[in-house]
Amino acid sequence: MKQLIPHETIETRIFMIRGQKVMISPHLAELYGVETRVLIQSVKRNIDRFPDDFMFSLTRDEIRNLSQLVISSTLKHAPMIYAFTEQGVAMLSGILRSKRAILVNIAIMRTFVKLRQILSANKDLTVKLEELERRVGSQDVKIQAIFEAIKRLTMPVEPEKKKDKIGFRTEKY
Repeated sequence: MKQLIPHETIETRIFMIRGQKVMISPHLAELYGVETRVLIQSVKRNIDRFPDDFMFSLTRDEIRNLSQLVISSTLKHAPMIYAFTEQGVAMLSGILRSKRAILVNIAIMRTFVKLRQILSANKDLTVKLEELERRVGSQDVKIQAIFEAIKRLTMPVEPEKKKDKIGFRTEKY
């Protein structure tokens, strides 16, 4: 069976918000082939299925921060954006019943599983590298440099600090 939506497309639409991997309502609506308002109406009609750990609304600051990562002019000005955790996305399959919704949901679930496997493999690799580093010790400077480089590559990326605006300033320094 040919995949409806590539995993890579879905992966780019999974964000880390409040320490959870989530997908936002406009992206889900686009993937499911419905308007965002239709998706939200369906959710609100079945709100008992979506506790806070399945779905939550984003604050204005979270929307602003997210709009810097996502290329979308409408995202920044959206009145309300909801974030769905993996369980929330799974629950959507119970309320959106089109053939496309079922296929999209399967693709999304597979992508979440794939991401979990990648993160697990990364943790296993980190443990193995630490074990190897202890065995080698500080005997070889070149090997230590390799270990340091690998550690930097496997560490989570820190968000960039705000940069100064580019352009002319009217006030004096």
